[in-house]
Amino acid sequence: MPPVIAENLDIVISRIHAAATAAGRQPKDVHLLAVSKNCSSDTIRKAVVAGQQSFGENYVKEALEKMTELANTTYNENTQKRLIWHFIGPLQTNKTKLVATNFDWVHSVDRLKTAERLSLQRPAYLPPLQVCLQVNISGETSKSGTMPEDVQILAKTVASLPNIQLRGLMTIPKATTDPIAQRCEFATLRMLYERLNTYGLALDTLSMGMSHDLETAIAEGATIVRVGTAIFGARN
Repeated sequence: MPPVIAENLDIVISRIHAAATAAGRQPKDVHLLAVSKNCSSDTIRKAVVAGQQSFGENYVKEALEKMTELANTTYNENTQKRLIWHFIGPLQTNKTKLVATNFDWVHSVDRLKTAERLSLQRPAYLPPLQVCLQVNISGETSKSGTMPEDVQILAKTVASLPNIQLRGLMTIPKATTDPIAQRCEFATLRMLYERLNTYGLALDTLSMGMSHDLETAIAEGATIVRVGTAIFGARN
């Protein structure tokens, strides 16, 4: 096996541990989600061999093909743990049934109609679909996500739906290399998350931070960091 993916994973995990320690947090409380969009099934297998279990995909058709090809791939041969699949891209209404049936997590719910369809279409034989609400913290018109001022009502309604479990919030901040600007947006999401919990929602997940800003996200409380380039390299 070419060592580059294993080495990259080790580097990213070391970054997560260092950032969590610097923030006074336990490294085990920050989960690494390997963003595998545009990666081949063989590439994902190499990451699995190196110890990675959870993978994030942006495109439904591409993800389903990989799931089929990797159906017999297990994370740990001794325990037979299966791979965990997260959908992290914009979710079209006509794709909700495929996502509800095949994924374990969805990070990109930004409206009630999507949540209701996922709830209705989640098969009864599967455990509840784990869901995060995507919040457009930066206010950019080019990005998906509900507005911060609308999150409370949406969260309370989504939390009441059957067959799905509302876990927390997700955001994609404005692209910048300024760590202060990065941290400001992450802090805004964290404060929104904390406010929702004071209203009685038992949220435990902040999905924020990527290859270039995971340290800043962890400093502001990220529990899932979504890392692609730093593991798999730049992709078209």
